Amino acid sequence: MGNFCRFEVLTAPPRPLPLRLVPVFLPFAGCPQRCLYCHQAAQTGQRPVSSADVLGRVEHALSQVQGPASVGLYGGSFTALPEALQRQVLECVLRHMDTWGARGQVRLSTRPDAVSPQLLGRLRRWGVDVVELGVQSFDSAVLARSGRGYTGAQAHAACRMVHDAGLGLGIQLLPGLPGHTQAHWQEDVERTLAAAPKVVRIYPCVVVGGTPLARLHAEGRYRPWELQATVELVAEVLPRLWRRGIRVIRVGLAPQPGFLLQAGPWHPALGNMARSVAMARMLTRAVGARRVERMIAPRWVQGDLWGHGRANAPVLARLGIVPQRVTFDANEGIRIWTV
Repeated sequence: MGNFCRFEVLTAPPRPLPLRLVPVFLPFAGCPQRCLYCHQAAQTGQRPVSSADVLGRVEHALSQVQGPASVGLYGGSFTALPEALQRQVLECVLRHMDTWGARGQVRLSTRPDAVSPQLLGRLRRWGVDVVELGVQSFDSAVLARSGRGYTGAQAHAACRMVHDAGLGLGIQLLPGLPGHTQAHWQEDVERTLAAAPKVVRIYPCVVVGGTPLARLHAEGRYRPWELQATVELVAEVLPRLWRRGIRVIRVGLAPQPGFLLQAGPWHPALGNMARSVAMARMLTRAVGARRVERMIAPRWVQGDLWGHGRANAPVLARLGIVPQRVTFDANEGIRIWTV
């Protein structure tokens, strides 16, 4: 008699967006002040841009693109720019999209205290699809320490306003800010889940040269999270977001020329590392004491399954998950057969 085979379907990271996203960075544009941790020029590899230069920056960036693509306006507080300029920029974006032959999404990032129902209604009429709010944390004390200038209640209200305007919501989180503990992180995740965003970005706090945070670190008044602990903490929450269909579209800052990192949990493959740990944990919990005989997974998780430098391979092999037993396809979910 053959062994009894058990079949299960596990949640996989949501399918990637159909069109690539072209980010257009507008460092400090519209920002009312500089936050404790922020050095946009170092983090984006581009100099700060004034309101007068915004339209030219967008026009130049999109003239280099061959679509179709989605466009994201990042790096500043777009909705704090003058209303007429916001409209000109969005008209420019849509004009370029019209030449690409397919309509991608228009995304932008801004501060929670720089939105209103009226403003968001205008954005929707002007072609915006997703508004990403740089929430960073929902804890008011943490926000105050970082000089964000708004409260957790205002961040909650902004999330509701984006939904009420019929726009897709994005939430950007920044774990590890001064005074931000692991307990705060767990609470931020709970509040993010309750806000039901379409997308989330997670940027663990790092110390960049030339920032007020760098001075605090040099004086011994700020200690960033350790890399491995950050990987573990992010990995623990990823499946919870995936199960709600929330795309985690970025973990960690992208490397840039002249990036003046002084301390903190930065790694060029931070997202891959966190997703790999998350998937290994999911599979270990699902398989338990059994052994995998066959597995089919979405092809877009292949790199994360085996991990950065194939770090997951030994863990998965103990579960019976080896390359000859795994195939990849275009379906959703991870399907496993265990004995």
